[in-house]
Amino acid sequence: MFTLFNIIILMILLFGISIVSPEIGGLAYMIYALGTLIPSLAVLIRRLHDTNKSGWMCLISLIPVIGGIWLLILLVQDGTQGPNDYGEDPKA
Repeated sequence: MFTLFNIIILMILLFGISIVSPEIGGLAYMIYALGTLIPSLAVLIRRLHDTNKSGWMCLISLIPVIGGIWLLILLVQDGTQGPNDYGEDPKA
């Protein structure tokens, strides 16, 4: 849900405010993106931990083309059933 609301807010800032004033829209977009950078990384790492992968796997996205696809596949997988190396199952 964090990512969904984050994307919605970014789209509103990028397109909605930019129509009125491109300078203010671009500045608002950059401030919001920088403000949510660390929480977004935390959500990404937590999701990787849910699938029993290390948080360092987020660096796989640095591999051109294949890395982003591989990371997307890791993120859409179902989490591990039961406890894993990073804690208890949050759905249990």
